[in-house]
Parts: sequence; C-alpha cells; structure tokens
Amino acid sequence: MFKTLLRRGCLAAAVWISFTGAAMAAVDVNTADASALTSVKGIGPATAKNIIDERTKHGPYKSPADLAERVSGVGPKSVGRMQEAGLTIGAKAAPAAAPAPRSAKR
Repeated sequence: MFKTLLRRGCLAAAVWISFTGAAMAAVDVNTADASALTSVKGIGPATAKNIIDERTKHGPYKSPADLAERVSGVGPKSVGRMQEAGLTIGAKAAPAAAPAPRSAKR
C-alpha cells in the first residue's frame, strides 16, 4: 500500500514539475506575440496589446525601466514580477569565443 502511494505521489510530482517548467519558459517582450505574452503571469490581453502597440510604434524595449516607462499601466514593480514569471527584455547574445592563442613559431 505504501509503495503504491509513493509511486502515485512521485508520478503526480513529476507531472506538476513538467507543467510548471513549461509555464516558466522565457518569453522575450521584443519578439513575442499576444498569446505568448498572455502566457506570462501578470500580463492580460489588454497589457499584451499595449506592449505590442508600443513596440510596433517605437521599436524594441531596451531595459525593464524602458518597458515600465513606455507601457501605460505597467510600472517597475509589475515588470519585476513579470520577469520573475519568465518575461525577458531582449535575448542575451552569447559572448564571442576568445580567439585561440597563436604559437610562437615563425
């Protein structure tokens, strides 16, 4: 009986983790469509529309402060909570690889 409960508990935990992991996928505010934006906790249809309209008119967001300043109804605290929920501001480029050192041969 205990083993059955343990198996069911582990299965339920695995399912829960897989769903919450998918919900925490990063959503870039500069490339996301309305459905992707509304998947982030704290962003509803109206806010998603405001974000996309402002981005279309004035270009990509440069920072969390820029997003908070440009989008009506979104302040710094809201942006912070959205970032905790998976919103990103611009994709971070991978750093360039350092060139291999040259040998002293001539």
